Amino acid sequence: MLLERPGVRIERIVSTGQVTPDGQWYDQVADEWVLVVAGAARLRIEGEDEDRELGEGDWIVLPAHCRHRVTWTREEPPTVWLAIHVAAAEAAAPRGG
Repeated sequence: MLLERPGVRIERIVSTGQVTPDGQWYDQVADEWVLVVAGAARLRIEGEDEDRELGEGDWIVLPAHCRHRVTWTREEPPTVWLAIHVAAAEAAAPRGG
């Protein structure tokens, strides 16, 4: 974890071949912007027919509750991600009375 504040979390993730286990999906309550700083990876977005390939400098925005999984990461040299999690707009908006 690089930084955590109310509504924001920034983390550096290092992957050395890790993938999301079969049958599991990430389903996060926050929006996530993720950048591949080094290495390469493949993500599967639920409902899409093919993986999304990400290389160095590629980024993707995963809205809250966008179910996704990591299907491949480069082992050597490791894949390094920068992930910024931001409270979803509807969760962050003040509620009127």
